[in-house]
Amino acid sequence: MRICMVSDFFYPSIGGVEEHVYNLSQMLLSLGHKIVVLTHAYGDCSGIRYVTGYLKVYYLPIKVCYNQCILPTAVCNLPLLRAVLLRERVEVVHGHSAFSALAHEALMVGSLLGLKTVFTDHSLFGFADLSAALTNNLLEVNLGMVNHAICVSHIGKENTVLRARVAKNRVSVIPNAVDTALFTPDPQQRPSNDIINIVVASRLVYRKGIDLLAGIIPRFKSTPNVNFIIVGDGPKRDLLEEIREKTNMQERVQMVGAVEHNKVRDFLVRGHIFLNTSLTEAYCMAIVEAASCGLQVVSTSVGGIPEVLPKSLILLAEPEIDAIYAAILIAIDRHQKSSFKVSPPVANGHLPSEANGKVKRRRRKKSETPTSLSQLPSSSAPPADQNSPAEPIMCPYKCNELVETLYNWEDVALRTVKVYDRVLQERSFTTSELVFAVWQHGSWFLVFFVVAHFLMHLLELWRPRKRVELAQDIQRKPS
Repeated sequence: MRICMVSDFFYPSIGGVEEHVYNLSQMLLSLGHKIVVLTHAYGDCSGIRYVTGYLKVYYLPIKVCYNQCILPTAVCNLPLLRAVLLRERVEVVHGHSAFSALAHEALMVGSLLGLKTVFTDHSLFGFADLSAALTNNLLEVNLGMVNHAICVSHIGKENTVLRARVAKNRVSVIPNAVDTALFTPDPQQRPSNDIINIVVASRLVYRKGIDLLAGIIPRFKSTPNVNFIIVGDGPKRDLLEEIREKTNMQERVQMVGAVEHNKVRDFLVRGHIFLNTSLTEAYCMAIVEAASCGLQVVSTSVGGIPEVLPKSLILLAEPEIDAIYAAILIAIDRHQKSSFKVSPPVANGHLPSEANGKVKRRRRKKSETPTSLSQLPSSSAPPADQNSPAEPIMCPYKCNELVETLYNWEDVALRTVKVYDRVLQERSFTTSELVFAVWQHGSWFLVFFVVAHFLMHLLELWRPRKRVELAQDIQRKPS
């Protein structure tokens, strides 16, 4: 199967969408599929590049307009997108993120070429503000031309169905995953005294609830054994630095700034508690990575977060300063009363064989992998009162094993392949069906679609498909 992943967001940019596209592509490559990634140029990073695993990436020479996204023109990039899709003999075009104008344009071009199209929505949107209204309208038009949509959580599916007016049977839920082999616990990196480290790792923007964080930090001014490690950057960084100065907590609030994704684990393992104050999330990768590193997660109960982790790994609170502060105090109390012993340090952060009875981390059979939190064994189920301070925290290594059973990229890739197989069995949209779908969901866009349709015919006359030079495939070396 030949698949083209398309998004404005890809490496060297760092984020949840970028990580999802990269890891999913790598796993699909390992399953024997041909994958290419389409994105715009990032500075000097342009042209055709090969990354790990012979993953082919097209960094198209398109200028960025705003927030790492290209200008949505619908037709200006059509010749370039058509050439790449035909050159790579793509069968399925898979776009990512509702914010990505490049993904929407590639999906339209793919539909006009008669290819199968899939879209993954990674975010939640409202309905009131102007930005959300415009994005929802554009998404509604594009999903009318898409064979199938994927959401990363059930609440995300409900949100997409409502704002894009798409049929429920055309939307599947496939969650994100985490590489638990990279995000392993290492309790030896935590302070040896009674200091409790609270880690925050996110973009410092309003949507991530940084204003709530700015109200929580001063609450711990008179608690000298609680420190904060804040990883990330953004426009709200000045606010946090101002709060740090006002409360005279320069030695206790560490502002790390932006770091590469492969270095995030180095900061997570230094913490006891991971704090997430997001105001909206479809699926929060950060809390899964933190739980995989053995941290007790404290998070706001918004969007799809309540369905991500079992209650034994997370404390949920309303997006209010008092509620979050109370949840943090419970997590601190649990850590102070915890009785598990930290094993001797090891090089890779895994539990030594002497301590775990020579447990081997084997790849699980599909039949043994839980598909939902309700299928977890009863031994991992929490007590009825999740906010009870008496509930002990789990051993960090047990946390890592539990996350591994819940979320892994192999399972995500296999479920995504089922979606590809489904859409490949469907017939392609006819031109009249595409015109009707565009007119039904957004008549204002019909002009752009008609121009794109005639431009495709002109390109077919000027450079027919049979004259497009096909790309040569590089054979992957057996691992």
